[in-house]
Formats: sequence, structure tokens, C-alpha cells
Amino acid sequence: MKSLLGCAAAALLGASVTAAAVDTNWAYYGAHPSQDRYSDLTQINKSNVGKLQLAWRFDMDPVGDSQTNPLVIDGTLYGLTPGLQVVALNAVTGELRWKFDAGVRGTESAPGLHFTGPSRGLTYLDQGGQKRLFAGVMNYLYALDPGTGKPVPGFGEGGVIDLRKGLRGDPQQHYVALTSPGVIYKDLIIVGFRTSETLPAPPGDIRAFDVRTGALRWSFHTIPHSGEYGVETWPPNAANDAGAANNWSGMTLDVRRGIVYVPTGSAAPDFYGSQRPGNNLFANTLLALNAATGKRVWHFQGVHHDVWDRDFPAPPSLLTVLSKGKRVAALVQSTKQGYLYVFDRATGRPLFPIEEVAVPASSVPGEVTAATQPRPTTPEPFARQSLTADLLTQRTPEAHAWAEQQFKTFRSAGQFLPLSVGQQTVIFPGFDGGAEWGGMAVDPRAGILYVNSNDIAWTGGLVESVAGGGPSASLYQAQCAVCHGAERKGSPPAFPSLVGVGERLSAAQMSDVIRSGRGRMPAFSNIQSHALIALVDYLRTGHEDAAPTQGVEDKREMSASLFAAGSPQRYRFTGYSKFLDPQGYPAVAPPWGTLNAIDLNTGKYLWRRPLGEYPELGTPDTGSENYGGPIVTASGLLFIGATVFDHQLRAFDTATGELVWHADLPYSGCATPATYFAGGRQYVVIATNNARNKNAPQGSAYVAYALPQGQF
Repeated sequence: MKSLLGCAAAALLGASVTAAAVDTNWAYYGAHPSQDRYSDLTQINKSNVGKLQLAWRFDMDPVGDSQTNPLVIDGTLYGLTPGLQVVALNAVTGELRWKFDAGVRGTESAPGLHFTGPSRGLTYLDQGGQKRLFAGVMNYLYALDPGTGKPVPGFGEGGVIDLRKGLRGDPQQHYVALTSPGVIYKDLIIVGFRTSETLPAPPGDIRAFDVRTGALRWSFHTIPHSGEYGVETWPPNAANDAGAANNWSGMTLDVRRGIVYVPTGSAAPDFYGSQRPGNNLFANTLLALNAATGKRVWHFQGVHHDVWDRDFPAPPSLLTVLSKGKRVAALVQSTKQGYLYVFDRATGRPLFPIEEVAVPASSVPGEVTAATQPRPTTPEPFARQSLTADLLTQRTPEAHAWAEQQFKTFRSAGQFLPLSVGQQTVIFPGFDGGAEWGGMAVDPRAGILYVNSNDIAWTGGLVESVAGGGPSASLYQAQCAVCHGAERKGSPPAFPSLVGVGERLSAAQMSDVIRSGRGRMPAFSNIQSHALIALVDYLRTGHEDAAPTQGVEDKREMSASLFAAGSPQRYRFTGYSKFLDPQGYPAVAPPWGTLNAIDLNTGKYLWRRPLGEYPELGTPDTGSENYGGPIVTASGLLFIGATVFDHQLRAFDTATGELVWHADLPYSGCATPATYFAGGRQYVVIATNNARNKNAPQGSAYVAYALPQGQF
């Protein structure tokens, strides 16, 4: 959305801006449909950025993971709270204008317990004088009046559609959540969804709905049906049995070409894929679809037959680069491996070579992994690729000795070493790295990319499923152990321990969390009635319910829940495990997180620096885990929060990587900022929370910074 600035306002924006159309809003998730996270604004520049000060703060829920990149349009900020309430704020003062509460919470038996995200953004429509704000609230897509926050009656059923419907089987049995916003193309809103990584999981269909009526207009099957392209990469009947291969990370739109770019995640079941032999198109795939019809234009699969949870973690970014002497409309896709793939966005032709590299075969009975995996030759990966003994922590002699002892028990041989039975395999960068859902920022005309990376190790493995143990234990192993581990110990803080959970939550509260989901945990609507009661008892005690199933109906319900979990697999995942030393710090040498600038015209790095620190260590430039991405401005500034432990919002010089400003946030800025112009000033705003650091005071707030009046 454009605003025409007069001469006086143009002067406020800086000498480089003349009286011309300047994008003063942040009207899209990621700034623009191209997901460039780039702003033309220049009022805040290198000469005055040091004067930035707090402009306003809006406090939200006391707990929860706020990941929203807010929209700011004509003086109003639209955002989501961790509790999935939609709010409209005065973008100059932070005052609340309206709030929409869909009422998605736990049952009355657990007052105050409610789903706490994540949700990363909203979608705004302004066509022919008609304005709508689309909000995902778990499995519901609402169309709201942006002036009042009230649902639009003509959309779906009273202003909402249920995204569980129309996928496969009973909609009530599906877990679906719209964690990243859809994109608008003409009169369509195109969406994906988040779902479970264990069976049962619905297929990850990409769907387009009419923006006015909510009617389904087209659907693309990421698990192909009979006769469709790619069906041979699955076993027979996969369209009915397999799940996921879904888009949870968001999409990118080339408006002029009418192409929507859709990165997908892994197929279910994850980690052990004996039930899904083949390369499994279109899981782990960058899809280019005709936005009007949903027809495939081209595709690239980044991981064949994924058993490492290597989803494409963020939407790609569009930019223009110089390739072989010609300017090319390009697309760049980030990955958890630390790879960057660069394509001609119209044809899918790689702009840098991609080679299929031979990788180790799985030694697990029943598993047949792919013989090769794709790897770009340029640019070099932005995260370390293999953990060796010389990369273990040197933080203290004791920590190093502990890490050495642990490392000797691991398997570590770089990317794409399949998991094994009975021994942990190093995943480096980890399951939550290198790039994550915060995405990249690009200078779309200069062809420069900026990406932050997690650079710590995790481990994972497989264990043989043990027969017996009772139906509750079997249900736990089938549905819960993938995250919380076979012994319920989890991998805190991302995957909490369930040992002693009965002391923290009542049986009713636990039932609500299982049915509705919470944080990163999906809902398990397939677990019903007696099976739910029995599972809660097992979680509280660690053993089967002393009062076994009695009646025929109870037995039938338990059997149905076990059947819904899918055929028992011979091997199951041991759970996500970060490689941390006994004090809770990464057991690998720093940097543990980085910020990188890469010239995509050449594939060369311009600069790289550690991002984040642990304040209590007193050691600068260690880097830290980081979630949320950067934004860049025409004045040559990059703004980023992201760092989990130091609660900083930072500004860097895009040319040199020099830190030119930083501010203390009330909580971690684990979200992507936005910048906008309102009331004569340029603002930088970010959502903050401490959900990823349970040892810190909990809370969440939107925080905005601007230059003092008269000091532009």
C-alpha cells in the first residue's frame, strides 16, 4: 500500500527521498508479497539511529510465545496476542482500538488455560474499496472488518471457515492450525497449515478460498492422488494413509507472474519412514504453483525421503540478481541445513549449481533412505556442517571433559547420516537451525541477502518399540514420545519433561492441553473419552491405570484411539535432545548463533558476525539461539531481535555488519520486527516474550521505538 508524501514529509524521511510514492506501511507479513522484509523508509538512518528511544509499549498475555510480525496500515497496527486474540492499536501511541477474541480456550474445567500460539501474522485485503483482515485462530480462518474487528457475515459461516473440513475423513479427528498467514492473489486467499508429525495427520493440501464467500476454489495435493504427478514416489494408497507434507512456514507471491511459492515440511510419520518408501513428493519441497488455478509450474525437493525433520523453515524471498551478465528475477530459499538455494523464479532453473551427493544408507531394518541428497555448491553454507571433537566446548575444562565423554557415545558424520537404533546421532545444525521461521531479509535491487542462523547441535535416535506395557503406554509411545521421550523426560525448555506433571496440572487441565494443544504441542483430537482418561492417568503416574478398561464400549474407544494412531511402527523416535553441557549451555564451541550477509550476485559472503550472548557469562560474541528474522531499510540499516537470552533489539550497518545501536527489551524479541511511518515519525516495532526461556520473568508485549520529535 502506497502513500504519496508531500515535500515536508519527504524531508522528514531523509535527503535520499524525494516527493514520490514511498511505502510508509508494513501491509504484509514479511513487508511485501515477495517476502523481502525491506522498507524504503530512511528517516532513521546511520547518523541518527543512536538516538532511538522507546515510543510506546503494549502489554499482552502474561505467558505465551508471541511470534507475530504485525501489520501496520494507515496508522493502525494489527497484531495477535499469544492467546490468539486479534488486536488493533494506534500505531503512534500503542493504545488499543479494538480486540477480537474468538474464544478458543480450554474448557470450563480448567479456567484460564488456553492455547498459547504460535501465530506469526495476519493477511490484509484492500480491493475495490472492500477491506478485510484475515486471521488464523488455530483451525479457524476468520474474515474481520479491520475498522471494528467484527467478523464479516458473508464469509464462510458467520465470518469464519473451519480449515479441518475437506481434507480427508472426519474433520473432528484432524489437528490443523494456521500458524503462518495466507497470501492474497486477486480474489483468493491461499493457505497451508501446521499439523502433527505423527499419525494420524491429515494430508497437507494447499488450498485457495474465495476472499468474499470463503468457498473453496482450488486445492493442490502435496501427497499426490492416483494419476497425479509424483504419485510413484509414494507407496500405494498413500493419499489415504500418509500425512503432513504441509506448508506451516508461510508462502511467497510473485504478483506479476501469478506464481505462489510454497515450501513444505516433512511427511508423517517423521524419523522412521518404513511406511512411506520412496522420495515422497511433495514433502520437503519448494512448490511453484499457478496462483489462479493451483497447477504445478515447477518444483524442487530439498530432502528426499526425509527422516531428519528437515522442513523448509521459512518462505522464500524474491529479488533481482546478476547472473552470467544478465539481470534475473530470482528466488532464494533458506534451509535448516544452512544451505541457500537460488533459482530463476519463473522456470526453477538453479542460478548456482546443485549437485546430488551420495549419502549413507540407513542400517535400520525396514528403512530405505535415499541414495543421494541435493546440495548447492554456492553459496557456502551459513552454518557449520559437521561436529568433530575439535568443535566441542572450551567454556570450562569441566564442560569440555563432559562434552568429550558424551561425544564419544554419538554417531557424527555430517549432514544426512540416518538415525540408528540404540545410539544417538548428531544433527548439526540442530533440529531448530540453521535458518528458522523468521526468514531472511533482502535488498531486492542490490541482490544482497541477510540471514540469521542457529549453530548448535542436537541429537536424535531410534529405539525398538516394546510389545506389551498396556494400551495407555502404547498410546503414549505412539503419540507423545516423539517430543517428550520414551521416559517422559522431554528436552526442556522446548519439549518439557512430563515427570511430575500431575503436580503442576490437574487431570482436567491435562485433558484440555491434549485436546486443544499448547505452544509447540499439537492437539490430539483423535484421543477420545476413556482413552484420554487412561492416557492422562499414565502421564500422571508413569504406569497403567490401576482400574483397567471395564465395559465393551470403553474397550472399543481405547481400540479406536490406538487404531487412529496408525499401525504400530517397529521403531520410534527417542525424542529431540539438545547437546547442552551440565550448566545448560551449548556443548559445542561458539558461535552459537550468527548473522550473515551474502551477495547473491556472486555467492560470496560480505560479512558474518555472532548474534546474541548469555549476559551472565560475561563473554561477548558467543552468539545464542535466535528465533525471528531481520528487516532492512533503504538507509542501510538492519534491525533484528531474535536472541533468546539477552533481550536485545539491535541495529547493524548493512554494508559492514557493524553494530550501530541496541536497546534492552522487556522480554526476548523472538519475532521479526516491522517498520512504518505514522504521525510524522518512522517506528520500529517488535513482539516480545520469554516463552523460550522459562527461567526469565514471563510476559509479552509489543514494543515500538522512534526518534525523539525534532531530531530527525
